Amino acid sequence: MKFHLDPAPRLNKNQIAKIATKFLKNNSLINLGIGIPSLCAQFIKDPTILLHAENGVYGFNKFASEENINTDIMDAGGNFLDMNKNMVFFDSVESFNLIRGGHIDTTILGAFQVSKSGDIANWIIPKRGIGSIGGAMDLCANTKEIIVTMEHTTKKNESKIVDKCVFPLTAVSCVNKIITDVGIFELDNNSLLLKECAPGWDPITIQKITDVTIEYDEKIIFMDIDDV
Repeated sequence: MKFHLDPAPRLNKNQIAKIATKFLKNNSLINLGIGIPSLCAQFIKDPTILLHAENGVYGFNKFASEENINTDIMDAGGNFLDMNKNMVFFDSVESFNLIRGGHIDTTILGAFQVSKSGDIANWIIPKRGIGSIGGAMDLCANTKEIIVTMEHTTKKNESKIVDKCVFPLTAVSCVNKIITDVGIFELDNNSLLLKECAPGWDPITIQKITDVTIEYDEKIIFMDIDDV
């Protein structure tokens, strides 16, 4: 991928996470992956949206403040959780029964690569030789909706949205939406549809840093973002 000068600042990780929460529905059960997805918890204000973690906790909706940390209560990513009366604790077997039973409404995950057909690779970069597939495989196979939050390009300026993933796959044809630091995309019928651009960006500029052909409406919408 050739280097292209950015026309405007890219979104920071907190901004990506906050935008992702706008797509969460009332009365839904959400699983947040590590990294950018875990940042979503601090922006969920709807008390009917409950969070699930693979290690065996259900019903939390925010992280603990520094003065209220209980080191025995954390999610799968090691984030300490704020206790509330709706929380339920169980073992990991029961937790994965919940996942495999199709009871998770939306999962938000990070990714190393996502293909235009919705394949996701998020568990290992072969050159590093470190990683395990973990619970992401079960979440991708059994969740009603998969949203990926990630930076649009690697540190080497390579597109993370690709025609075909070259890293080992986590799951195939499962991703519904991608939110990056430059745009919001929907995947449908092997097509990548750009729905919204980050402020200062446009479809032509985003296409230059994307390996997949982008489709978009003539009247493109710009993200409504806050400084977070």
